[in-house]
Amino acid sequence: MRNLLFIVLTTVLIASCSGVRKMNTTGGEVTGVSGVTFSEPTPYGMVLIDCGSMKEGPGRRDSLWGLDSTSRGISVDAFWMDETEVSNSKYKQFVFWVRDSIIRERLADPSYGGNEEFKIEEDKDGNPVKPHLNWSRNIPWKNPSEDEERAIESVYRINPITGKKELDPTQMNYRFEVYDLTAAAKRKHRFDPTRRDYNTDHAVPTENPMISKDTAFIDDDGRIVRQTITRPLQSEFDFVNTYIVNIYPDTTCWINDFENSYNEPYVRMYFANGNYNNYPVVGVSWEQANAFCHWRTEFLRKSLGKEGIYIEPFRLPTEAEWEYAARAGVDKNIYPWEGDIPLTEDEGCFYANFKPQEGNYVRDGSIICSPVGTYEPNEFGLFDMAGNVSEWTSTAYTESIDRMTNDLNPEYRYNVALEDPYKMSRKIVRGGSWKDVAHNIRGDIRMWEYQNEQRSYIGFRCVRTKVGFTKSKRKK
Repeated sequence: MRNLLFIVLTTVLIASCSGVRKMNTTGGEVTGVSGVTFSEPTPYGMVLIDCGSMKEGPGRRDSLWGLDSTSRGISVDAFWMDETEVSNSKYKQFVFWVRDSIIRERLADPSYGGNEEFKIEEDKDGNPVKPHLNWSRNIPWKNPSEDEERAIESVYRINPITGKKELDPTQMNYRFEVYDLTAAAKRKHRFDPTRRDYNTDHAVPTENPMISKDTAFIDDDGRIVRQTITRPLQSEFDFVNTYIVNIYPDTTCWINDFENSYNEPYVRMYFANGNYNNYPVVGVSWEQANAFCHWRTEFLRKSLGKEGIYIEPFRLPTEAEWEYAARAGVDKNIYPWEGDIPLTEDEGCFYANFKPQEGNYVRDGSIICSPVGTYEPNEFGLFDMAGNVSEWTSTAYTESIDRMTNDLNPEYRYNVALEDPYKMSRKIVRGGSWKDVAHNIRGDIRMWEYQNEQRSYIGFRCVRTKVGFTKSKRKK
């Protein structure tokens, strides 16, 4: 102890005599607190889009198309984006995962002969012994392979017309929960009434605010029942919304979208036949696209173990993110490529898959959509941001959206309730499709569709926010 005291006093004396003041960063000075850092892996098949700003929307009025100039400056944060639309092959992985999950649940279900209900005795060599009866449960013994086969066969059906064995689309239901952070973070929803309004001239509210949440269940007939519950705020779990979505694409969209046309081969083959695996998935609603994003997030998080909690979720792009990515952040680009020169019938076939002439879908080499990545990418490395298939965004549509949204990461979301008018369920789609003319595949105009509709010309791609990313200035 004396030696230690001597060393300390000597150090202080030398510092004082030398006239130099040494800063001790652990002796009362603010040094900051280190946090957990996570080296985020590069998402498979995604492109990193820098944060940046641009003029969103059409910059010039077009009386021929009834287009007004609504251009305004916006900024978006950095994000990862799928370099192509989600393909049939990737969406099939989602469908088969749901199928396998149903089978696993049924293997443990006594009504399907789940082996968890049966006791299988073994002899001294480890071989199963077949008793005639499980005396402890009074249940007949069954062969495990028979139970497994029964569970597998339960998700298939025999087509009564063709006699083919096929996956039963009606059973492909995916249940997931979404925590509505936006609603939970609003001051008006705080549990402490004194923190809902900081204006001291106002009386402190005493009653709990009313909130709405979505929930869903499957009834005895196997139908999905969705409910919107409105009640006084009780706990943080009131911001957890439960959804059950049938995720199988509507393959009949090829007939329902086109009256008096022979598109039955697409109904039979487009999603089922492996020759179309690399084509964009279509016939998926906005709700199904969101379910895919949630599943993709959970699928990745489980593979990363403990570090999975740091992963930002996959989601649909906001309208602003989509336009910024499509136009490569350049104001003068009205298409994904450089400049604002309109497409002509001849040159357009080298840039995108669209409809160059009335009744002529094949001038670009494809009668419907083409395989993803067929055309050259834009400056950001993104394929098919014009034509091929239109793409869902997360943004809800309203006529006054440009006056409602912020200029920083603009976004307008509305979770439609069951009692709302149907037009409240409109969501913005972008990019145009294989059946659209050149004007409608521009990157600076918006279109919309109802969130539960499934079209042969609408697909989607995912994005994911990049955490802690900054960029240097660049000229546009």
